[in-house]
Amino acid sequence: MAFVLPSGRDNGLVTFRLETIGNGLVFAGSLENLAAVMKNQGDGGTAVVQAPPGTGKTTLVPPLLANLVSERYPDQPRVVVTQPRRVAARSAARRLASLDGTRLGGKVGYTVRGESKVSRDTVVEFVTPGILLRRLLSDPGLENVHAVVLDEVHERGVETDLLLGMLAEVRELRGDLTLVAMSATLDAARFARLLGQAGPDGAVPAPVVDCPSALHALKVEWTPAKERRLDQRGVARSFLDHVAGIAAASYLAGLATNPEVDALVFLPGAREVSDVATRLRVQLSPGIEVLELHGQTGPEAQDRAVSGREPGGPPRIIVSTSLAESSLTVPGVRLVIDSGLSREPRRDAGRGMSGLVTVSCSRASADQRAGRAARQGPGTVVRCYDQQAFAAAPAHQTPEIAVADLTGPALILACWGAPGGQGLLLPDAPPPGAMADAMEVLRELGAVTGAGGVSALGKTLANVPADPRLARALLDGSAVVGARAAAETVALVAGDQRAPGADITRLLVALRSGSDPNSRRFAEDVKRMESIARQEAAVVVRRASATEVTAREAPGFVVALAFPDRIAKRVPGEGSTTYLLSSGTRAGLPAGSPLSGHDWLAVSEVSRAQGRDAAGTGAVIRAAAPLSAELAEAAAPGLLIEETKAKFGQGRVTGRLERRLGAIVLSSTPVRPSAESGRVAVAEALHKAGFSLIGWSTSADTLRRRLALLHRELGGPWPDVREASLLARLDEWLAPELEAIASGTPVSSINLTEPLRRLFPWPEASRMESLVPERLEVPSGSRVRIDYPEVSEGSKDNDGGRPVVAVKLQECFGWDRTPRLVDGRVPVLFHLLSPAGRPLAVTDDLTSFWSGPYAQVRAEMRGRYPRHPWPEDPWTAPATAKTKNRM
Repeated sequence: MAFVLPSGRDNGLVTFRLETIGNGLVFAGSLENLAAVMKNQGDGGTAVVQAPPGTGKTTLVPPLLANLVSERYPDQPRVVVTQPRRVAARSAARRLASLDGTRLGGKVGYTVRGESKVSRDTVVEFVTPGILLRRLLSDPGLENVHAVVLDEVHERGVETDLLLGMLAEVRELRGDLTLVAMSATLDAARFARLLGQAGPDGAVPAPVVDCPSALHALKVEWTPAKERRLDQRGVARSFLDHVAGIAAASYLAGLATNPEVDALVFLPGAREVSDVATRLRVQLSPGIEVLELHGQTGPEAQDRAVSGREPGGPPRIIVSTSLAESSLTVPGVRLVIDSGLSREPRRDAGRGMSGLVTVSCSRASADQRAGRAARQGPGTVVRCYDQQAFAAAPAHQTPEIAVADLTGPALILACWGAPGGQGLLLPDAPPPGAMADAMEVLRELGAVTGAGGVSALGKTLANVPADPRLARALLDGSAVVGARAAAETVALVAGDQRAPGADITRLLVALRSGSDPNSRRFAEDVKRMESIARQEAAVVVRRASATEVTAREAPGFVVALAFPDRIAKRVPGEGSTTYLLSSGTRAGLPAGSPLSGHDWLAVSEVSRAQGRDAAGTGAVIRAAAPLSAELAEAAAPGLLIEETKAKFGQGRVTGRLERRLGAIVLSSTPVRPSAESGRVAVAEALHKAGFSLIGWSTSADTLRRRLALLHRELGGPWPDVREASLLARLDEWLAPELEAIASGTPVSSINLTEPLRRLFPWPEASRMESLVPERLEVPSGSRVRIDYPEVSEGSKDNDGGRPVVAVKLQECFGWDRTPRLVDGRVPVLFHLLSPAGRPLAVTDDLTSFWSGPYAQVRAEMRGRYPRHPWPEDPWTAPATAKTKNRM
């Protein structure tokens, strides 16, 4: 391979011996192809590397680029490689340094939050995406960096997506910057278009270097559980029992045939990892080591889990979250047990919540998990679900930018000069609604201007490795509780440790004491954030109300500063674990939480959930600290509201003066409501319950029915008198009555007849009596009331409703034409009655009735009612309401 330079510093070049590093790695066969692709583009260049997990791309591509870059920059080439997780960055750096035969922190180093091993001699540096994003904001040209590798872009983390767009812009100004994206799935075309360059015939996609890698023989077994994987509590305990049982049995069987086999179990989250690991320690012999791998295990434990079995060491079964799915290779694994579940971020805009939810992993993720068993030899994957569930799973993981809270990304974009992502080409555009919500939060924090541009404060907040709300709380809280106390709370909440029983104060004690595995990293985070707080104290522009905050109260106060919408008050009730958040959301505490009994909490994390922990609210508090009512008000003065609220009930209006913190009522005292608030209360009650609160009198109901028929037949200008339309126009026709009720007039004295007349169109109203008369004069001279159809409340008028006249048959003799209403559009439907008032016939065609059915009616009725006339000729007989004797 002519492009491979010898190891050491020959002719001033810092190089890596790729033959040694790549020995036994599948991707070594693709190095020459990648080198040629990069050299053909001259200085700089872009490429997309597509290779399955475990092929060695993370180990080989960075040193290859370092060798190529050193030809152009012999003094100090620099390659920065992003890894989506801290443990992956440390592991990749350690592995490359080991294969290169150099110390970690020399030619190869890493930087993650709270930890760094680099030196002036570092050529290849592994970092997390957040580290590189903040470097970009402080140094948009990346002047001392010559190549960037974005690894695991297929995972679609929002920070990696932002880096893709931002680095593509950097290359427009720095053509010498080499940029390579690496994916473990077959979606390279998307990233190639994004990293493409302008050509004479339009945009030219970046070259794709594909490293097809045939797995060793992989056996797939399906072992679905009898019960569902998920229940109201999340992952069902019975399913965890199933996974543990399958893992234990499969591993023991594997060890019987090959004592060198190690196993890897995939579960969605840290809690499930811990639960299954505990079960396995009971089911397996003490000679088998059960290791946990997730974000909450300390760095040392993580590194040990991914380092492989030591020579002569005991068999190992690693129980992991998706950490080991694609960005880490765990040596020695020949058996994978897959739960088929993963955790993905979700944002609930309606309830102001965001967090992780348990879902079926994508088919691409399942394939990557399975592939871990067959990278170094024949392997087996045992899937704890069936083929139907696999087929129904999504093809790829949902991009984080599509489902996550975007407050942090929105601040980065504003700092980059692309507010809301405008003008920046990203793999997927951020959802407009989520981005609008994020920008509104940033405006409230003072991080962006009204137009969306970043403010001086926003630039400061972007330097804090935490959510912008926490960053603002760090600065504001330092002025009240001190920089150290504020930094401790912010570092804790910004971390990924799970607070036992949701109590962050207990976790804080453990981290301070050093008893927690993450204590060292926590101390580094605190040190850095305390330094930022002290340096930026002058930019604080929003100070909390003057108040004394004790050391015990500091965590709750700082959390309340960060998330005032999550200040929570316990809902009254014996043993209640339900809390009302100031946002209006209700949430429950986990069973047995030490926070139970506290009236006030400052909540840092709340997520959707079902089951006992949610207490029927649909949400559960994951992390919180105690708070007092006084500090709640001091932390969120902008949420304090004092207003008089009027309420209409039981026929009268009452008022109360309420003092609230958002949705939380602090106090409520009876007062006399103003006329306007009373009117609004009556209107609101009508909108909820309808006009049954007042009631339709007979005259009002009749008038409404007549108007409804006119609107049905003639449309405008006759009013729509369906309830929804009347409610929408309350101020036009019912305002005086609303004011009267608000002033104390009994509802029972309100008649809606006159108010309805206010809706009459003029001058058309003068024709109402002729179009829809209230009564109809029949041949006998009687004026009979017309029964108009009921008002249809549907989306369409009821075309079938007919006006009805119920009249004695004898009063209609001689009537040869059926009367029609509304200018002849609507025939009257007659209910012809017997002398006793019982119906004899129903017709809207009197001519046909006299000519036919009448003869049969006469034959049946003349003997029953002999005192009433039943003439053979109804055409000429006089119409009468009287008997024969009185005629």
